[in-house]
Amino acid sequence: MENLVSYSATELRRLIRSKELSAKEVVEAHIRRIEAANPTLNAIVTTTFDEAVDAANEIDRTGAVDAPLAGLPIAHKDLVPTKGIRTTFGSTLHRDNIPETDALIVTRMREAGAITIGKTNTPEFGAGSQTFNRVFGATKNPYDLSKTCGGSSGGAAVALASRMLPLADGSDMGGSLRNPAAFCNVLGFRASPGRVPTWPNGNPWFDLGVSGAMARNVDDLALLFSALAGPDARIHNVLPEPGSSFSPIEPARLEGLRIAVTTNFGRLPVAAEIRARIESVAAELAAAGAIVEEATPDLADARRIFHILRASSFRRFADLAEAQRAELKDTIIWNMEAGVALSNADYDWVYPARAALIERVAGFFNDYDLLIGPTTQVQPFDLDTDWVREVDGQSMRTYIQWMESCSLITTTACPALSMPAGFANGLPIGIQLIAPLRADKALLEYAKAIEPIVSSADVAPTLDT
Repeated sequence: MENLVSYSATELRRLIRSKELSAKEVVEAHIRRIEAANPTLNAIVTTTFDEAVDAANEIDRTGAVDAPLAGLPIAHKDLVPTKGIRTTFGSTLHRDNIPETDALIVTRMREAGAITIGKTNTPEFGAGSQTFNRVFGATKNPYDLSKTCGGSSGGAAVALASRMLPLADGSDMGGSLRNPAAFCNVLGFRASPGRVPTWPNGNPWFDLGVSGAMARNVDDLALLFSALAGPDARIHNVLPEPGSSFSPIEPARLEGLRIAVTTNFGRLPVAAEIRARIESVAAELAAAGAIVEEATPDLADARRIFHILRASSFRRFADLAEAQRAELKDTIIWNMEAGVALSNADYDWVYPARAALIERVAGFFNDYDLLIGPTTQVQPFDLDTDWVREVDGQSMRTYIQWMESCSLITTTACPALSMPAGFANGLPIGIQLIAPLRADKALLEYAKAIEPIVSSADVAPTLDT
């Protein structure tokens, strides 16, 4: 029964639906795994074990096993409001916060039959790709306990990689689904803005941040995504396709697929080990029949676009009282001050500049079906390093500059997915698959075709538990 935690979500769903397994057996197996592994890793920071067992018993009693996620345990990122379950946002300001409502994605997962088993760790307010905070501490990388798991969906990625969960939700502004997926040898899917609506949402026009799915294979990723995606009558700027259209997924045909490959998106410093793996992936896909060329879109202005729009979202912290601002970490203060300093000229520039960027990238995809590049510019770094100061000999000036392999792609509004692609120096490497605007289903189909050639997600970490 302990081996249940190594099963895929789609296999667990099949066994629960056929009643070869009970929902209670699945939930209790994952609880035992959490109890064994989590004290070492610190990935799941709030648990709801008793409630989860009760929910599993109810599914078994009623036979309600036909829902897409029926009986599958899941833990929600600690940025996501959960009714009656502590949600801290990784901040001492919200250490004891108990929301009165669920976020829409939590409602959708529960309606799809998923069983909430807890909350996963995140950096303070999700800021930065290193999962530590002053409420719960740091989350460790399961492949090397001295290294970071990335972030901000770091607890989710670690819980997946260490087989504490079969599925996890997360969110992504500058790489928070993709970065920890790459660092922890799992998949993270940043879908197109508008695919997964956010509610409550005080600013639905801001589309840099999206919610999404993490999993250990493409079928599982599509399964969870199908429960998250789809329009909501309260939100105006969502895409119309129902979530059910995204699962199951059939693999694309690799022969003749036009793939552009870049090791650095034209100008970014990237560690040599990661560049080498991108080059070997290109050769492997060419051998499988794809048409592979070295090419990258023109991402001019993407850095400034991202900095302006991100900083504008941090302006909200300026409204806190002085005593509350004193509780914020220095990188949030820096981002808040950058937001306060924005001028009308910055806002007048950023929206036309982003429109031009999106148009250029759309033109690039007239010649290619898929772009593949690095998910991260470095491999997992030391746990006591708050952010990377140097990449491949180039100094980083800010706490988000070392993540531009993800954040530049965010500004294009293209869907992107991080896939495990092996190891170097014993640490995971991820590759980033990027598709044209709104081509989310095609991206999943491409990923499923590439997965058997590239993915290393079956390599589980070895933990002394």
